[in-house]
Amino acid sequence: MILNPDLKGKEEIKDLMNSKDSFRAFPLAAITGHSLLKLSLLLAAVDPSLGGVIIAGGRGTGKSVLARGLHTLLPPIEVLDNELIIEKVTNSNTSLRPIGRNLDPEKPEEWDTNTIKLLGEIFGSDSLNKIEEIPKKVRKAPFIQVPVGITEDRLVGSIDVAASLNTGEQVFQPGILAEAHRGVLYVDDINLLDDGIVNLILEATGREQNNIERDGLSLSHPCKSLLIATYNPEEGSLRDHVLDRFAIVLSADQSLDYDQRVEITKSVLSHAENNIKFSEKWSEESDNLSTQLILARQWLKDVKITKQQISYLVNEALRGGVEGHRSELFAVKVAKANAALRGDENVNSEDLKVAVRLVILPRAMQIPPEDDDIQPPPPEDQSPPPPPQSNNEESEPEANENDDKEEQQQEEDNSDGEEESTPEVPEEFILDPEACMVDPDLLLFSSAKAKGGNSGSRSVIFSDSRGRYVKPIIPRGKVKRIAVDATLRAAAPYQKSRRLRNPNKSIVIEENDFRAKLLQKKAGALVIFLVDASGSMALNRMQSAKGAVIRLLTEAYENRDEVALIPFRGNQAEVLLPPTRSITAAKRRLETMPCGGGSPLAHGLTQSAKVAKNALSTGDIGQVIVVGITDGRGNVPLGLSLGQSEVAEKDNESINLKQEVLDIAAKYPMLGIKLLVIDTERKFIASGFGKELAEAAQGKYVQLPKATDKAIAAMALNAINEF
Repeated sequence: MILNPDLKGKEEIKDLMNSKDSFRAFPLAAITGHSLLKLSLLLAAVDPSLGGVIIAGGRGTGKSVLARGLHTLLPPIEVLDNELIIEKVTNSNTSLRPIGRNLDPEKPEEWDTNTIKLLGEIFGSDSLNKIEEIPKKVRKAPFIQVPVGITEDRLVGSIDVAASLNTGEQVFQPGILAEAHRGVLYVDDINLLDDGIVNLILEATGREQNNIERDGLSLSHPCKSLLIATYNPEEGSLRDHVLDRFAIVLSADQSLDYDQRVEITKSVLSHAENNIKFSEKWSEESDNLSTQLILARQWLKDVKITKQQISYLVNEALRGGVEGHRSELFAVKVAKANAALRGDENVNSEDLKVAVRLVILPRAMQIPPEDDDIQPPPPEDQSPPPPPQSNNEESEPEANENDDKEEQQQEEDNSDGEEESTPEVPEEFILDPEACMVDPDLLLFSSAKAKGGNSGSRSVIFSDSRGRYVKPIIPRGKVKRIAVDATLRAAAPYQKSRRLRNPNKSIVIEENDFRAKLLQKKAGALVIFLVDASGSMALNRMQSAKGAVIRLLTEAYENRDEVALIPFRGNQAEVLLPPTRSITAAKRRLETMPCGGGSPLAHGLTQSAKVAKNALSTGDIGQVIVVGITDGRGNVPLGLSLGQSEVAEKDNESINLKQEVLDIAAKYPMLGIKLLVIDTERKFIASGFGKELAEAAQGKYVQLPKATDKAIAAMALNAINEF
């Protein structure tokens, strides 16, 4: 392959790369271990359309250091000089401002409409034909970090209030997504971000364009950024949807020996003492990686992958039981990026193995093989080691002649054969379809489902009085909390005309301008244990339910969950434990657990619905899960439980008890209540009514004759996250 990179402004690039400010971050080459993560970051930098990299790991495992270390390797970029463009505009009062940031002068098709109009005012209608005259500058690739408490306005952009007040027209102020174009968009603690913010980031980076449809604006600008995200699984897991949108998801947790930990400590102390000197020590390795990255970007468009190699990747995904098609699509891109990083225009078997290891294995439901120490491929300009010299000097000419003959013969064979060589595919598959299924705790893509307790999918409550300010909304009725920023943005474009009518006022706000704050707060869940306290197995059910209550309460504080217990026996169901987060109150209430008598299942479902309705009306509970621990055999009609008449007892046989219970359960979805039925009957004597009960309530059914407290608590947590 012939390399002919078109690098403009070489002197400016050299000055930027050699400047002291560009080496303040910890060099990627100086990081001990993390060979797979280093390779993953380099591959993502070669092809930013991969979808990004997620680095999971505990505290102090170097997640942020890896992300910032990659940024030091990115080459400078040539961009349009927006400041000079605005200065050249003859009409200084124009409301036009360039929307996009870091726009590529060589790709005018990506420029936003405002930039094109401004250039038209400067150079005329044929401004696109005068690209060489347009103001440009060379700058470092941006590194933009998304704060945890960022708002939607700051992320996607909003109206510039000050400029709009001066011009009397809507002036757009770009957000963080625009600033990260052609650079790194770094999201630390992505699991702590609001779900809506994460969705906006994924949508913009996935489309490589940010579309703004808000505040009367309809704009768009390019957003081709390298997305790197980190999170600590101990602080909460991520939605599977978010994990799947990233090409590579790896853990930064690694086992280090004594020497490696000592080396890391010395390196960190040396960098803290004099980061410039420390970076200069690693400058040669950093320059090699940076050069390798620049060349790989140039070569990527010429890399080819065959149908046979694509079939191999698809087969690996099928053998691993991977859901969806993103795995093989990302794997193809990773294989091509790795080939470009090696300096080859054809994908080989090693590239396919890297793609399977980084993309498919983390998504597969199998135990992965031993983790090989995969290193980034060496730069292309490294020459192979010289062949060993023979002691017999006279035999050298003969050996050279034989080598020349063999090379000529190989060239003749190649010329007679096909033009394209046979595609290289690994001899064996990495994933074995007959292998044991992996423990979900070992898989990043299944951690959210497995851990359950601190899931990122917890529901939230929107309010106009309490919570965190999410975004402004047009109020309906009386405004409790005014969104001052949004109100000013709505009123800014009309100030010129309003000042003419009200010259004594600097800012005129009308009723239609007011915007209210939409507030959001984390919503807890209420788990109501509806326990059948009748029959011979009642005592075992109550003991298991009591243990599950205590287990859930130990985690209730962080998630704001509440627990209640309603046993039903005799003719009625009673609220033995009202909704609470207090372990002390629960233990005190659960000391007495009466058992025996009839099974008023209908009244138990009714009582659970009343408790659930009262909890949802408080505004602190986002969802209610009723966990029914029963064999499903109700034998007391609701009328008798409510004491409506004595006729119900006489006509007990004429009442369809089964249909009465199903009718009550069918009302649960309309009330926003979820039902989980844990059937305690043995399989060979089960009547099947428990399953019918769950289906009537559009809930879930589990058959568990030996329902321990640990199993019940785990099922309740999973129900909270999966419903």
